[in-house]
Amino acid sequence: MTGPRAARASGEVRALTWTIFAFIAAMALHVDRLPVWCTLAVLALAGWRLLVALGRLRMVPGPIRLALGAALLLAVIAQFSTISGLSAGTALLACMGALKLTETDNRRDHYIVTGVSLFLVVAACLDRQGLPRIPLYVGVVWLQCAALAIAGSPAAGVGAREAWRLAGRTLLLALPIALVSFLLFPRVQGQIWALPGSGAAVTGLSNEMSPGAISELSESYEPAFRVRFLDATPPAQALYWRGPVLHNFDGYTWRRDARSFQLPPKLGNPSQPYRHRVMLEPHQRNWWFALDLPSASPSPKVYLNSDFQLLSAEPVTQPISYEVVSFARPDFTGPLPPSSRRQSLQLPAGRNLRSLEFARRMRASSGDDAAFVRAALAHFGSGAFSYTLTPPRLDLDSVDDFLFNTRAGFCGHFASAFVTLMRAGGLPSRVVTGYQGGEWNPIGSYYLVRQADAHAWAEVWMDGRGWVRIDPTGVVAPERLSRGSFATLPDAVSRTNRMLREIGWLAEARFAWDSLNTWWKDGVLDFDLRAQMALLSRLGVNEPRVAMLGWLLAGSLLVWLAWIALRFSREAAANRGDTLSRAYRRLCRRLAGAGLARLPHEGPLDYSRRIAVARPDLAERVVPLLSAYAQLRFGARQDERLFKAFIDGSRGITLE
Repeated sequence: MTGPRAARASGEVRALTWTIFAFIAAMALHVDRLPVWCTLAVLALAGWRLLVALGRLRMVPGPIRLALGAALLLAVIAQFSTISGLSAGTALLACMGALKLTETDNRRDHYIVTGVSLFLVVAACLDRQGLPRIPLYVGVVWLQCAALAIAGSPAAGVGAREAWRLAGRTLLLALPIALVSFLLFPRVQGQIWALPGSGAAVTGLSNEMSPGAISELSESYEPAFRVRFLDATPPAQALYWRGPVLHNFDGYTWRRDARSFQLPPKLGNPSQPYRHRVMLEPHQRNWWFALDLPSASPSPKVYLNSDFQLLSAEPVTQPISYEVVSFARPDFTGPLPPSSRRQSLQLPAGRNLRSLEFARRMRASSGDDAAFVRAALAHFGSGAFSYTLTPPRLDLDSVDDFLFNTRAGFCGHFASAFVTLMRAGGLPSRVVTGYQGGEWNPIGSYYLVRQADAHAWAEVWMDGRGWVRIDPTGVVAPERLSRGSFATLPDAVSRTNRMLREIGWLAEARFAWDSLNTWWKDGVLDFDLRAQMALLSRLGVNEPRVAMLGWLLAGSLLVWLAWIALRFSREAAANRGDTLSRAYRRLCRRLAGAGLARLPHEGPLDYSRRIAVARPDLAERVVPLLSAYAQLRFGARQDERLFKAFIDGSRGITLE
């Protein structure tokens, strides 16, 4: 096959190749999420269609396509037990798009397959919105637009460079309205990307604490959350981030009481308030963290219980951001309820007997509660205790073993032993877990709290003051509270992470990258109705409302459409060409009406030769006109008489 038919066939193969690769690129965004069989099926179907286009195989018959479609549908149902939801829907979309490839035979089919691949990109955006993936999404969309440009005119032979340029230009023209729509499109309260998370497990605190449990987190460099203070900033020693509060003790393990749903006690004489914004990473648990002590819940879906712990209705499966106000150490009004007192004095019978006896003697020699607390802390400070991430294993009477034998431990050991002593001496107390400290990011002006900052401390109830925080770790290793866990135990950090912290330019690069990621999460992914209203206020709109967003969006859209129309009208006027070009296009249109359309790659002389072969009856009238145009357009000299003859001839010619 030669000539125009061969050129068209080659163009169709080329268009199909671009469509296939654009589809595979979109599917590759999900390759680590899709089942292996799904990826293999998509690649097999795409490869089959490509071999068909190259003449190596035959098209898949219709009945076989129907059977393949049913089999793939059943496979998705068997894998996910449903066809709804992001994961199952993405797998089904990828399979059906690949199946559509096997029957792709015209321009409309190319458009459908490319449309499916665009939806796959949308699914990837809903699944993961991390900043490093944005260039991947942009690149795949650019490829898909280029594939559309090539598929739109397979016979035109649009070059790859021209297709990339046209696609890039189109995306740039669409960028302004995309940005305006993102900023002004009215949305309901919450994140625009809110979808159920994948449920993947993430290292973090739990509902219980055994000796050494928190020390396992000290080797994790993963971020737990970031905090930006909006007004005053507390000193580093006061950075206690409250998490699960543990009441129940069996002699070895502390556990949270799931029945703690009483209202928190009232705060009296609150001290300095600290308003801060927390950007929490997913941890698959139901608690939110805040600076100790939060004054109120930051969300209607979050409950502030009697332990001043923030408990959400659902696990945190995606990054969330919230504002909360905390007080450094306020006084509590009113007595401790009897039920809470009993709970905060509970100790297991027959366990840690040496510690209980030691606490009773210490209590007997102390004048009051404050003196008892000072005596216990003095024992930790002068009893040859050491702070370590690798303490010896303790027996079932863990407090006895720690206080009188090993004397080496992590924050959990000290908090557990201290609370046991307090309870044995009749002073209500409890273990609080959470995080302490954080790494200051000078570029982003926020604290980065990592899993390695996990910490445990104690709270004791003192009449007239309420719950008072006591951190026995600070007596043994005060640098842990002022300098953080990394500075206290540098060997707990991997060599790579130590380099990132200690080498100047690497540390600055790490800060810059984390700041950029934080801006992306806080300023883009968490851009909600509250942020929109704040934007309108900064633009000078008094008392902004949702309706104002709609009017601004509509006005921006009209301005953008008017600008696009003006731009294209100017380009169209510039492309109309001179009188000679207009006359030539008019002649070509008339020839196309007679069934002799000019191919995009044909010049006037080749065009005239093809017409002479296809329609000898027109050769006498048409060939001289096309030859004249070639002479006028590409000749070295201009002939006024030839110019006038061509113009008149192109106007007066009639064809059947």
